[in-house]
Amino acid sequence: MAIFFKLIPHIIVWFGVVVILLRGFSGRRSVVVVASGLGLLVGTVGVFALRSLPGLSPFIAIKSVLGVCFLLLWAVSVAASYRTADSGAAFPWGERFFSSSSGAGVVTVIVTLIAGGIAVCKFSGAETSALSFSLLALSAGSLAYFIAYAARFIEKRLPESFRVSQLGMVVSVIALLLFSSSSILRLDLFSPLSMKVMKGVHDFVHQFMESILIPDHLFIRPPIWKSIGFLFGKEVGFWGGLVIWFAPVLLIVLAINSVRLPSVAHIRQGAQRRKLLAGAIREQRLQLVMPLFSVVIFAAAAYQSSFPSVEYWDPKPLPVTANPAGEIVIPKKGDINLEDGKLHKYLFKQGEREARFFVLQTPDGKLTVDLDACAICKPDGYGQTEGSVICYYCKTLIPLETVGKPGGCNPVPIGFSVKGESVVIDAMTLINSWGATVQATARVKEGGK
Repeated sequence: MAIFFKLIPHIIVWFGVVVILLRGFSGRRSVVVVASGLGLLVGTVGVFALRSLPGLSPFIAIKSVLGVCFLLLWAVSVAASYRTADSGAAFPWGERFFSSSSGAGVVTVIVTLIAGGIAVCKFSGAETSALSFSLLALSAGSLAYFIAYAARFIEKRLPESFRVSQLGMVVSVIALLLFSSSSILRLDLFSPLSMKVMKGVHDFVHQFMESILIPDHLFIRPPIWKSIGFLFGKEVGFWGGLVIWFAPVLLIVLAINSVRLPSVAHIRQGAQRRKLLAGAIREQRLQLVMPLFSVVIFAAAAYQSSFPSVEYWDPKPLPVTANPAGEIVIPKKGDINLEDGKLHKYLFKQGEREARFFVLQTPDGKLTVDLDACAICKPDGYGQTEGSVICYYCKTLIPLETVGKPGGCNPVPIGFSVKGESVVIDAMTLINSWGATVQATARVKEGGK
């Protein structure tokens, strides 16, 4: 029963998506009801089947589709703004396609298939394995069509004046999909977007200062370095991500609000002119309802992404020492079992120097020793969650199967050997690697010195 309680937020999203599609395709309601049930069924059962097969993960595929949806929203918003500014008319894209039964069916199946797949990704592997395939198919099918017909029942009772335009339907449906995915770390888009913005700004400023201004220039005083230092903080990525996140919705709001009112110069009667203008203004305001609703949903998705309700496995680093041969020896089993698939952190000190590292067994059964830091971000360390570790500085998720491989935001791997039932690490190599990594990530010099 606890499994299905996890579905409640996603069921609400499913319901909202189907209601919006029913009102958006008001002339093809029967098609939408059947197609939405089919899409939810295929999405849940199909992704469950992929998760059950070894070596196959639906996360990358679904996250890529969500990324395409966000890019599509950007394209639609820019085109709508351009069209409005150019001709003063709303953006009449795909009129023939969206008014046809095939168009309504195709769009509904794709959208609900993604929504169903997102929901299944909420479950861990242990939970999905506890469900039989036939039971899931029966439950998903019954739930999908119950939601479809319940949404149809509610949609019928909405006022006729509440109409959903093509732009409103696109932006609100994509907003709900992104909100649904934001509760799943491996599908979330906002955190990776903020990380990309942060890294892009960091790299640009670093290269600019290196090649143009020369970091040790006499005229660059400490106050200037402090101002530049702001660009190397996490806040730049967050605020830059927010701009990119909300810009498409705001462009659509501006596009709808900029549509020219109909010409009334040819109408002689003042009352008729006022009535026509009042009707056009009321219609324009109603078209703003769904985009403004989407602003709230995008804000909720960004908040859920920034403050996820996930507890990370992040043990306190245990102090270790080196033997006379300069080796750190950690038993594989004892008080701590290094082969339990959990991240185990350690702290090694040598005089005034220290290094923080962890040992982890990856899903393929191999042990890996890595610094609790990467070659890009500040060494804030890593935590472990289902199927991945996360960089605390930039919130990047690294799949467990790639831990131990160098590059990007992956933890910096450290050479080691297994002697008997122990993991052996060269202390000097460890301490030097930590020092070099920390120095490389300290890109802004204090006071310009």
